[in-house]
Amino acid sequence: MIQSMTGFGKSVTAYKDKKINVEIKSLNSKSLDLSTRIAPLYREKEMVIRKEIAKRLERGKVDFSIWIEKDAAADATPINADLVNNYYNQIKAISAKTGIPEPTDWYTTLLRLPDVTAKLDVEELSDEEWAAAQKAIDEAIDHLVAFRKQEGVALQKKFEEKVDNIENLLKSIEPYEKSRVEKIKARIVDGLQQIPEVDYDKNRLEQELIYYIEKLDISEEKQRLTNHLKYFRETMLEDTPVGKKLGFIAQEMGREINTTGSKSNQAEMQNIVVKMKDELEQIKEQVLNAL
Repeated sequence: MIQSMTGFGKSVTAYKDKKINVEIKSLNSKSLDLSTRIAPLYREKEMVIRKEIAKRLERGKVDFSIWIEKDAAADATPINADLVNNYYNQIKAISAKTGIPEPTDWYTTLLRLPDVTAKLDVEELSDEEWAAAQKAIDEAIDHLVAFRKQEGVALQKKFEEKVDNIENLLKSIEPYEKSRVEKIKARIVDGLQQIPEVDYDKNRLEQELIYYIEKLDISEEKQRLTNHLKYFRETMLEDTPVGKKLGFIAQEMGREINTTGSKSNQAEMQNIVVKMKDELEQIKEQVLNAL
């Protein structure tokens, strides 16, 4: 089943007084191109996160973000009351000793002093919180994969339509292919008859004509293109990522269509070849999005 490389996933998990937010999005790329924005508390787990994303997504230009939202009350920086009291007593003592007036706005003065509102504790990542973060990461990746599969269904439907169109166009060549032998022969004979003084060997003419027609024969190209179209359909049903494989098959289809065009010496056949090229070009554009 085809998956697209385009996708988006989001998850929010509550842990104590926090909300752990994860967002991940991807676009098409030849390989895995991963960019991460990780909250400081989880940076020690960056390699674990990268390894899991690479395992689950395989290819694509991926942007991953994880951040924390805390309850405003819990996140408020505490005031060190003991330190404030110590500063207050020191300032009063200095004022009494030196005669310098005491501050008129004690709160403003005291709150500006060093470490009064500083957080001195260093937060460490617990196993319990990391398990909650992993749950959010897995859910976000699950959502992105589901998005990719949904987009893949639309891609497969588009591919089937274009492959059917190429197959029908290939069949439409047959009537022109059969009639062109007689047209070529009639045109050559008519040209020779326009020159009365020229005598020609009819047997030799038939031999040369057969050789000429064989050079213009497109039976092999038609058969190979038919095989490629069948292989393309079969590949779309495989469970493994098939984007690169479909791209290679599309290139081979292009070679056969181009050769058919170079051998087509009738305007009607060449017009059909142009239409096949247009259908194939649309396949090639969309294959770039397939995982």
